[in-house]
Amino acid sequence: GDLLPADGVLIQGNDLKIDESALTGESDHVRKALDRDPLLLSGTHVMEGSGRMVVTAVGVNSQSGIIFTLLGAGGDEEEEERKGKKG
Repeated sequence: GDLLPADGVLIQGNDLKIDESALTGESDHVRKALDRDPLLLSGTHVMEGSGRMVVTAVGVNSQSGIIFTLLGAGGDEEEEERKGKKG
């Protein structure tokens, strides 16, 4: 169960199965292959197989980063900015 640290596109894979439940809620493992569904997302776990990918996005630009931003995970920073402006 290695955690994928970034979004990317699969360029080489060997019976790769990914647990995307952290992002999609789907409990079944998703088979990834070059010819079908080669997109790998940060925050997901490799359950079987191996592969190589080209990184396309990291941090706040990744799918999990975008979700956290939309959910207001950066709210602490915004609160500090507001307090600084008032005082």
